Amino acid sequence: MDTTALVERVESALRVNRVFGEPVTVDGVTVIPVSHVGGGAGGGEGREVRADGETAPARPSGEGSGGGLGWTGHPCGVVVLRDGEARWLPALDVNRLVSAVAVVLVAGALAVRAFARPRS
Repeated sequence: MDTTALVERVESALRVNRVFGEPVTVDGVTVIPVSHVGGGAGGGEGREVRADGETAPARPSGEGSGGGLGWTGHPCGVVVLRDGEARWLPALDVNRLVSAVAVVLVAGALAVRAFARPRS
């Protein structure tokens, strides 16, 4: 992929409207959804370095290259605008909550197991 095209794709993926959703107004109350967006990109090219310090193609018949782009997002909450005041309402991420509880339970079970062993 062309570097310019890759940069354009990164820019379009990380625009501010990916973090703040379209405002919705009903009965004088405006709600703006907010998300956490993160991403990354990488690339490379294959070359083989010989013992004499010279470089050679990774394959005799061609050159290697590669690249990638990825991003993720999850809801954080909403901004509620009512009567000239703004209020933040966080979103409850059930998957994250269940994962955190599971980690605490496993860590607690391991700690109890370690202390419950008879010492010899």
